[in-house]
Amino acid sequence: MAEKENRKTEYELTGTFSATSKGFGFFTPETEEAEEAPADVFIPAKYRKNAFDGDTVVVKVYKPATKTARAEGEVVRILKRGTTDIIGVFKAAKDKSGMVVPDDRKIEALFNIQREHTKGAKDGQKVVMHITDYGGDKRPKGRVSEILGDADDPKTDFKTVLRMYDIMPQFTMEVANEAEAIPDKISEKDINGRLDLRNETIVTIDGADAKDLDDAVAVKRIDGGYELSVHIADVSHYVTEGSALDESALKRGTSVYLINKVVPMLPQRLSNGICSLNAGQDRLALSCIMETDENGRIRGHRIAETVINVTRRMNYDEVAEILKDPDGKRAEYGGLTDMFLLMKELSDKLRANRRSRGALDFNFEECKIKLDENDAPVDIFPDERNDASKLIEDFMLAANETVAEDYYWQDLPFLFRTHEAPDEDKINKLSMFVKNFGYVIKGNKENVHPKELQKLLDSITGTDEEPLISRLTLRSMRQARYTTEALGHFGLSAQYYCHFTSPIRRYPDLQIHRIIKENLHGTLDESRKNHYNTILGEVAAETSRLERRAENAERDLEKWKHAEYMEKRIGEVYEGVISGLSARGIYVELPNTVEGVVTMGNLKDDFYVFDAEHFLIAGEKKHKTYSLGQKLFVEVIDVDKTEKETLFTIIGEKRYRAALEKQTAETAAR
Repeated sequence: MAEKENRKTEYELTGTFSATSKGFGFFTPETEEAEEAPADVFIPAKYRKNAFDGDTVVVKVYKPATKTARAEGEVVRILKRGTTDIIGVFKAAKDKSGMVVPDDRKIEALFNIQREHTKGAKDGQKVVMHITDYGGDKRPKGRVSEILGDADDPKTDFKTVLRMYDIMPQFTMEVANEAEAIPDKISEKDINGRLDLRNETIVTIDGADAKDLDDAVAVKRIDGGYELSVHIADVSHYVTEGSALDESALKRGTSVYLINKVVPMLPQRLSNGICSLNAGQDRLALSCIMETDENGRIRGHRIAETVINVTRRMNYDEVAEILKDPDGKRAEYGGLTDMFLLMKELSDKLRANRRSRGALDFNFEECKIKLDENDAPVDIFPDERNDASKLIEDFMLAANETVAEDYYWQDLPFLFRTHEAPDEDKINKLSMFVKNFGYVIKGNKENVHPKELQKLLDSITGTDEEPLISRLTLRSMRQARYTTEALGHFGLSAQYYCHFTSPIRRYPDLQIHRIIKENLHGTLDESRKNHYNTILGEVAAETSRLERRAENAERDLEKWKHAEYMEKRIGEVYEGVISGLSARGIYVELPNTVEGVVTMGNLKDDFYVFDAEHFLIAGEKKHKTYSLGQKLFVEVIDVDKTEKETLFTIIGEKRYRAALEKQTAETAAR
């Protein structure tokens, strides 16, 4: 019995080590061991044995988990290194050697670089370094493999983010040659057998600076309802399965949008050329033509290979102006004006139908960052959706749902877009947060219906707290992913959903276009079905991963630019709202969407503690409390560019008003 007890309290597991910026770390056992093993193991700093973040290690568990505490252990062997290259700032020595200070705070070590391994890096430059010696008792070593640029140069941020996430902006010669070989005009052979819609009135509606136009739309009045046509670029006609272009697109998974730059999934010759639905040019499309009743409910549809010629390219602002003043714009846009009004009519009905079943409609403002010619941020402001962008959103959602339901019932191999119900803990926290404003989320928190969250969003419309609560509601959602089963979409309250409408920039759309076209051609036989059943699981998992990578890269760059922007505003004052609380301090969001933190150390008037149960920060002596949603006046005191973080201190209203008056006068004088 004693031997059995000893085995329980001290045993070894294999898994992954995750470091923290505070020296200690956590260990996650491998899947096959996880059933009997603790979910994770705390590794004190003194027991990490030179393990780096992501290393595969063997850990000896010396203290079992309890109801209130994690298991504890120590790293006894490092089996495989997970970190081989790091990004950091080169610090030059007098003898032309140097060291690299990692950007990643989870890597505490400084790396020695011998003179012959500096690659000519200069002091203060951001570099990529390959680790040659992980150290141990001595300082680790490395060699510079790439120089990204001066650490203080705003243009270096882009290169750093791309390198951090292993996003390759350039295409291989093989891919470029394949793209170059594709004709820039369609032929009669291409058109043969397609539904010819070149004489139809069709428009694209996109952002003014968009170049990859992969969707076009048209709306007509028909007996008893509307005809909505959504025409999507037929990318799969040019990017064939197994080609270099296809393999490259799958490795990229998605286009990456980095503020004012794009790393496209496909070469620009395709994405901005033959695959882009440019006005006045014949283009191949895969179209979903839907018929609705008077209330906008879809009663029938047809999916067809088509050839189209877009009548006119429009941007969101132009269409929004037409919808505001149709008579004043009729001379400029002629008969198109009536179609845009019809689009608005149908869009409103489609949106009302989704809302009636409980679909969530987030109406918060996105963050817009304006950069100068040197890529330095000169302005950050909320960017609100207008009615024109809502039109396109409604039409694309309708097509995506229609196609997904069609292929679900045909019981064919397919990729669906899945969005599962929120985590119970996150919904509980959201419920606690909105109570601060007097709102209530009713119902069972274990299985909340999207309709209940939509009621919340409706109730905050037009209030000061709308942007904050909308954003926090969105953050409480699970991340959507691609699956081979139709598991439903919580946010849309839809049973069937897929991504069909953006094959230029998303691989899953391109993948299902192939399946749809084979089905239309009658070539989707058992052999091809088996083929798709074999590959789609991996495609779903990989494209979900690559989508998250792109989102993280985009978010990181935005945070970097936020920090750069606020660095020039140290000493300025703002009115903000508490958007988060933790043992570290109070997170405050400004009207321009920038979020910063007031650390516990900067709360000088008392000793404050984080009350996780009631989700507030309270002073022990004066009993002053800070809670979510509370308005605060803050001053910018510092910026940590490496951590991409703005640091605030809380000030009184009197000081805020005086400082704001001075700030406003100085701005006006400039």
